[in-house]
Amino acid sequence: MGDSEEFKRRVDAHLLRLAERESALLLKVSAELAPLCEQLRGSLAQGKRLRAAFLYWGWRAAGQPDCDGIIRAAAAMELVHAAACTHDDIIDDSRVRHGVPTAHAAFADRAGGCGPERGRPAALAMMLGDLLMGYAGQVFATCGLPGAFIARTVPLWSALLRETVAGQFLEVLRTGDGVPQVAESLQVAQYKTAKYTVERPLHLGATLGGASERLLQAFTEYGLPLGEAFQLRDDLLGTFGDPSLTGKPNLDDLRDGKPTALMALTLALVSEDDRRSLTKTVGRPDLDEVDAAHVRALMKTSGACRKVEDMITARLTQAHQALETVPLPRATYTALRDLATTSANRPL
Repeated sequence: MGDSEEFKRRVDAHLLRLAERESALLLKVSAELAPLCEQLRGSLAQGKRLRAAFLYWGWRAAGQPDCDGIIRAAAAMELVHAAACTHDDIIDDSRVRHGVPTAHAAFADRAGGCGPERGRPAALAMMLGDLLMGYAGQVFATCGLPGAFIARTVPLWSALLRETVAGQFLEVLRTGDGVPQVAESLQVAQYKTAKYTVERPLHLGATLGGASERLLQAFTEYGLPLGEAFQLRDDLLGTFGDPSLTGKPNLDDLRDGKPTALMALTLALVSEDDRRSLTKTVGRPDLDEVDAAHVRALMKTSGACRKVEDMITARLTQAHQALETVPLPRATYTALRDLATTSANRPL
């Protein structure tokens, strides 16, 4: 199954059926849950289905055939991602994702009890995120693959959730806490993004398919550098991306003072005067386009942007090389190589 659009359509179909079925059950409880149902459907309507694709090709790498059960299992990864995005948007107070209001922003905009008072929108969105994570486990466990296959993935699910929360927790602790360091920024990138975006979905799919330890190790050697490259690209997009293309603002990371590798490198490379200017500017909630233009200029002239691009290229090379270390079916090799290239090289 090499057609990425067809794969996405199949995953989307499962997610749509889930949203419609669960919305009907929620509305049986109370018509007042209509805003929750609306946001449930909205949270599953967008996405490249990247994490689902990695799980699917992990399964195929183990020599297993395409089937509806693995598509349903792959869809569970998109529910994990939707839950993580919902919680992340609350933490960052991001108002827009994929060009539409985030869950807590949408709840704040609604009339009839979802207004901004007493932090209710964030509380409502938090519950939506919890619900999505619960659905992920349900969908995966009932995907239709043999129970013995599902059982051997339990430790991986625990690891995925532990690592994702650890990365997010570290990012929150380190945001605004002194001068960011490249090594610390990459540690957050690895746990917050690399593992749950690439490595663990591959491990889940491969483990479902009965893969060898050698294949799992190759997927770690492929997944971790690729996941870091993905986050490094995201950092560049978060500051330099066109909001009309990325679907989210390009001031939020600067206003929040996110401890990205891009910012850590910039601070390490600029002059002392520019460093003082940056520390006064970055992290201010009122940072505007003029301030952002100044920061972006320093990121470019210092060489920080070039270094991040070099880091992305080096990690993409590592990922490609890892695919050469194990025998893979031709379609799987091609798909994983293409996924690596498109993930790391998303245009600004």
